[in-house]
Amino acid sequence: MDLFEYEAKKLFARHGVPVPIGEVVATPEAARAIAAGLGGPVVIKAQVKTGGRGKAGGVRPAPGPAAAEQEARHILGMDIKGHIAETVLVETATVPVEEYYVAYLVDRANRCFLAMASVHGGMDIEEVAATKPGALIKMPIDPLTGIDEGAARELVARAGFPSDLQNAVAEVLVRLWRVMVEEDALLVEVNPLVWTAGSAIIALDGKVSLDEGAGFRHDHAALTAGPGDGGLESRARAKGLNYVKLDGRVGVVGNGAGLVMSTLDVVAQAGERFGGVRPANFLDIGGGASAQVMADSLEIILSDPDVKSVLVNVFGGITACDAVADGIVSALGLLGDRGLSRPIVVRLDGNNAEEGRRILTEAGHPAVRQITTMDGAAEEAARLAAA
Repeated sequence: MDLFEYEAKKLFARHGVPVPIGEVVATPEAARAIAAGLGGPVVIKAQVKTGGRGKAGGVRPAPGPAAAEQEARHILGMDIKGHIAETVLVETATVPVEEYYVAYLVDRANRCFLAMASVHGGMDIEEVAATKPGALIKMPIDPLTGIDEGAARELVARAGFPSDLQNAVAEVLVRLWRVMVEEDALLVEVNPLVWTAGSAIIALDGKVSLDEGAGFRHDHAALTAGPGDGGLESRARAKGLNYVKLDGRVGVVGNGAGLVMSTLDVVAQAGERFGGVRPANFLDIGGGASAQVMADSLEIILSDPDVKSVLVNVFGGITACDAVADGIVSALGLLGDRGLSRPIVVRLDGNNAEEGRRILTEAGHPAVRQITTMDGAAEEAARLAAA
């Protein structure tokens, strides 16, 4: 479960990580009131679960309450990579002297945690790694020993932090480690971690992903309570769909997490032949494919402006392909003109696949194209997305 920035900062504060003072609000008038209470300049930040907010205009400075209201009005309702900003964080403005990057994540391949640090923060870390080889320091962390002050100092020294800041940064790293292990997180990232003019080290932004499988050990309800982001993931979750927004152009629907993951790989591979087209989402409808489930799935995917084509890849098992085909036909009927907005490639295989294909053929929906193989369907979906 990915957290909003303000939720991540609540966790940080709980574990003693310094963060700016702020409050999340859902109206421009509330933004003005919070800014007046904070006094001085503030920053208005769109609360969406995606990167690139600054480049999209979702992070704006405001010198006072009137400007805070104006900027909040501009940001609320903004679409940032398919995520609608329903709330903004109104936060005391912080002037950084230097910006850094620190993170912990689960390294499943090597069965350990991985700590990362760089003195080049405030930008995409992928860009740092690509353009400044060696600027991103990675250090494996044994799960049995974790991060103590000694290990934290080793990391900041290797990353080249200024010597007079290393102790302060190491202390923050130890506290972020507590967030990682005590909250059962899969990712804890701060970009940027800043050194301010007042010589303080502050987490100016925060990204946290929690392990939902460990949710029974925690009470995160209060942490995540409040309005959703109004985006695709929130809407999908409200409909009981297992959906994750990605940055590509081919919408993907499948039944079973393994099949969907394989479909993402095949679409990405096929997309290389069409200018690097990639999947736009992960969406697993599970074992059921009723008309309403298919309608909800297609509605979510077709609401993403980045999607240029849709691939429905279903292997009939307990739910036979004829039932899936009936669901697709009924779903397109429920969607009306929205079902015509982009081409939909359908690949059915497994139990009653032939009957399912017959149902789709007889329905003759103009948006539907049937392909019998997974590779062929992925290639067609990628080609249509690139057209």
